[in-house]
Amino acid sequence: MDIIQAIILGIIQGIFEWLPISSEGQSMLILINAFQMDVDEALSVAIFMHLGTSFAVMIKFRKEFKSIISGKNHELTRIIVISTVCTGLTGLPLYFILKSTFTGGIAASLLIGVLLILTGIILGLNKGKGHKSMESVSLFDMIILGLVQGFAILPGVSRSGVTLTTLLLRNVEQKTALVISFLISVPVVLGAVALDAGMILTFDPVLGLVMFLSSLFVGYLMMDFLLQFADRVNFSIFCIFLGVLTIIMTAGYYVL
Repeated sequence: MDIIQAIILGIIQGIFEWLPISSEGQSMLILINAFQMDVDEALSVAIFMHLGTSFAVMIKFRKEFKSIISGKNHELTRIIVISTVCTGLTGLPLYFILKSTFTGGIAASLLIGVLLILTGIILGLNKGKGHKSMESVSLFDMIILGLVQGFAILPGVSRSGVTLTTLLLRNVEQKTALVISFLISVPVVLGAVALDAGMILTFDPVLGLVMFLSSLFVGYLMMDFLLQFADRVNFSIFCIFLGVLTIIMTAGYYVL
């Protein structure tokens, strides 16, 4: 990988992170099929690139994080802590399964295609906008939210898509659901980067810094624009289309 490729990957992460089409899945497809990277390394790069967009979230929602650190926002703190713990219950086993099972690029690409289709089906369940406020989010809501978020470690499952859909299905008000979905991503990403630190520390530091800065810069600039754009697009159909296309192209490559 060179600096230009690192910048391109950061731009892709900065754009796709806010859209429910799995930025991790898209990055891994590029890394595996275009950059000829092995699955294990591709997963580590995809995880690392979330660090830049997580910092973009921390900058964008700095007031909320400040209120959490100062101990003034007990409700939000409770949501983040409980959902993060529950995310570990599903995310950790799946992480180790991924690392030990999918070593071939074809199998990984097919998995991403199938999970993109599944994400599209889940997004299609999103029918309502809800009415619950931050204070009305129940313990059961937080547990379900965290368990569902853990599945986003699988490339092809959109973290933002499944968490937002889960919150809306639990009747949480749309704007509140969006804020919660953003904020709960930060500790999970930091945890995933720490868990994968052994592999990440082998990256070229210059390329790592370039990926981080480009995903942070583009992610922060594009956040509001893409969230408004997302309201006008049926990502359920789009995810299913991407999934089917990925499977067809992967199967065609294998046959040829």
